[in-house]
Amino acid sequence: MPRARIHRIPTSSPDDTSGLRALINAGDLDPGKLIAIIGKTEGNGCVNDFTRAFAVSALTQALGEDSTGVSMVMSGGTEGGLSPHIGTFGVLADTGSGPAMAIGTELSRDLEAHELGTFAQIDCVAETVTAAVKSADLTGAADVHFVQVKCPLLTADRIAASRAPVATRDTLKSMGLSRGASALGVALALGEIDLATAKAAKIGSDLDILSGRASTSAGIELMGHEIVVLGMSDSWTGPLRVDHAVMSDAIDTASVAKALERLGVGETTRLRAVFAKAEASSSGLIRGQRHTMLDDSDIAATRHARAFVGGALAGLTGSCDLYISGGAEHQGPDGGGPAALIVEQI
Repeated sequence: MPRARIHRIPTSSPDDTSGLRALINAGDLDPGKLIAIIGKTEGNGCVNDFTRAFAVSALTQALGEDSTGVSMVMSGGTEGGLSPHIGTFGVLADTGSGPAMAIGTELSRDLEAHELGTFAQIDCVAETVTAAVKSADLTGAADVHFVQVKCPLLTADRIAASRAPVATRDTLKSMGLSRGASALGVALALGEIDLATAKAAKIGSDLDILSGRASTSAGIELMGHEIVVLGMSDSWTGPLRVDHAVMSDAIDTASVAKALERLGVGETTRLRAVFAKAEASSSGLIRGQRHTMLDDSDIAATRHARAFVGGALAGLTGSCDLYISGGAEHQGPDGGGPAALIVEQI
């Protein structure tokens, strides 16, 4: 039976692969068994954040031939006390019984620039998520707890070269449209919305149409979609378990605490990884109190949100090496977002 294995490795810079190489040299990590690497880099998380591609390039070089087929998802932005790191996901063969955490990965086709932020992107992501769920041997959407999507964005060159009108000529806004369309694709694949709703949705505006299990991150380093699916399967074995929560707002740590309780953290399991989305509420309020994240002309609201939610969840979990991704269009309710937690049985 397949068994998932993860390592959480601190990094001193986007191109720091020393921790990864040390684990490989010690025989604690078999690079040939890797299927995904998900990490946080200390860039600005915006269009011109090249730390993501820099990290992918360094990891590809460090792994050599073993990098082939490994999904690499780098999210820029470690504001506040968030600690840069990478998480490796490998699949080993083992004996035992389930259920246990399962992993599936898939790479979509490349989008044309004019498809970004449209139903074509929703449909592309839905098809690819469905394939990833199948590759993880998950019996159905109900077994899925987390879907990580790395999606593309528009640049001035891509807009100029487009053979058809694009959804927006604002490169920063293209990130939100791409994240939103990708999240709706996840929702469609998991049955959270139906096809008619997906076709009619105003991407980036109809925020009540959402996925409770999608985490999407836009980057300049690709035109397709890297997709990683985590769930629970009777066909997998091992000590890893995954669950998820949906934060109703930026300080809804109670929902995450309940997921930790379900997983038995501190009793029978230890926390191995945390993933969460962060977004400044469009109302300008958090539980009736005004926030200024949307009014700051110096620092993007997504950067504020990452730092804020990162601090809240760090206080809850006692850890700063958390994967907190900004920009939660159609990912959880407005101002909130999905969170996924991986634990290991002691």
